[in-house]
Amino acid sequence: MRLREDEVMVPGPGGAIRTRIVAPVGDGPRWPGLLLYTDIFQLTESTLRTARRLAAEGFLVAVPEIYPHGDLAGVALEFDDAGKARGLAGASATTTAGFDADRAAVLDHLAARPDVGTLFAAGFCIGGHLAFRAALDPRVAATVCFYPTGLHDGKLGADEADSLARAAEIRGRLMVVFGARDPHVPADARVRILAELYAAGHDDLELHVYAGGEHAFMRDVGARYDPRLTDLGLAEAVSFLRGR
Repeated sequence: MRLREDEVMVPGPGGAIRTRIVAPVGDGPRWPGLLLYTDIFQLTESTLRTARRLAAEGFLVAVPEIYPHGDLAGVALEFDDAGKARGLAGASATTTAGFDADRAAVLDHLAARPDVGTLFAAGFCIGGHLAFRAALDPRVAATVCFYPTGLHDGKLGADEADSLARAAEIRGRLMVVFGARDPHVPADARVRILAELYAAGHDDLELHVYAGGEHAFMRDVGARYDPRLTDLGLAEAVSFLRGR
């Protein structure tokens, strides 16, 4: 499937949000709109390659910067210690309310597009946590969270997030993917997340824990990348979003 890519400055309450739109080429029925959150490194080619794979499956994918209003606006960070430090600093400078306001703006943009139908969300690492918060929006029909960090202990940005405490507000379907060897979301953290989701009434969610998977195993740069698990995770996500 051929794709087109556009950069859109989505208006938001804190200023414009730089967003890459990757969509199938062609007329016809409206595409499902997928809000895809990056990890702390923002709009890297690695994440955009994943966005293109998802768009090729028939989704209009919107990938916003997660730090669009400060010094990191327009910056794709390197996968090194300096890039990691800058990405973490960007997170610690952003309030939960700020993340939520930007999310609402991008979903508003998707909902208003004439080429978009059903709304979905997905994300990786901090983006997995942000996707979980996107699921709080009743317009989001299904969400996939890939190894969401900070979900079990409320660590997201400048303040403590209430994400798990609000899990009962989620009305759409939910899928969560972890790597079994992820030190950021170890076994006890995964158990806590699952227990709280079940307690909130999400006993029909879909959970995957991939044996051998490390943190960021789907990022196709670096020693932790696992192409087999990446293909499996994306195939499962696409199937799940399509409703099986």
